[in-house]
Amino acid sequence: MQLVQAILFFLVSLTASVVGAICGIGGGVIIKPSLELLAADGASTISFLSACTVLAMSLFSVLRGLFSERGGTPRLRTCTPLAIGAVCGGVLGNLLFGMVRSMFTVSDKVGGIQAICLAVITAGTFLYTLFKDKIRTRSLDGILPCLLIGLVLGIVSSFLGIGGGPINLVVLFYFFGMDTKSAAASSLYIILFSQLANIITTVATASIPRFEWYILVLMIAGGIIGGIVGRGICAKIKSKTVDRLFLCLMVVIILISIYNSIRYLLL
Repeated sequence: MQLVQAILFFLVSLTASVVGAICGIGGGVIIKPSLELLAADGASTISFLSACTVLAMSLFSVLRGLFSERGGTPRLRTCTPLAIGAVCGGVLGNLLFGMVRSMFTVSDKVGGIQAICLAVITAGTFLYTLFKDKIRTRSLDGILPCLLIGLVLGIVSSFLGIGGGPINLVVLFYFFGMDTKSAAASSLYIILFSQLANIITTVATASIPRFEWYILVLMIAGGIIGGIVGRGICAKIKSKTVDRLFLCLMVVIILISIYNSIRYLLL
């Protein structure tokens, strides 16, 4: 049974990281609801394993992107203050998750709250992406606005345990007028720092959930391999293709999140 679970975790992280690297959503937004759908483990354990996998994948993708023009590169002038804000937000989001979890006698019920929030955010992201050509974008500049926006992104992504994903792209599209590939690369850059802060906070507060270490190793391996494959694919396809894949993925995530919210809250 444990071998089957390990293989399942690896395949989910691999597939999610391929798609995540292409779309710039990190993979956590796919890993977490997918493993919850399969009832693979508790909400806290899945959140932590997902965060570690996303960190590994985003680190690889960002480093590769900085040394190569293929598949888009992050706008460091904008993304660095966003990432700093996301680090602070990541710490706050992790603490918020712990507070909400402590409110329930059955700790996994917090997974239902996460699933509802994820469904709502993903639905908003889907609608924005669908009509983004008709929406006038902004061109924000300056360190303070970037820090504040990054703070909000970090809180949301850390609390939901998804790395940032869809909401990052919408923010980068709307507030900074980025194209799809540039936004995808920039999103992964922000995700890298927010997830690093999330994991450091978890370790520092001694709130690491129980899990088998070989499963984490397999998931990280899946994340890195997925990052390699995803970046390669992203370099070869058009932005419109990335948008279509992104929209299809959002529909799947919304449906899974709705199911997970019902399942968790009815436990």
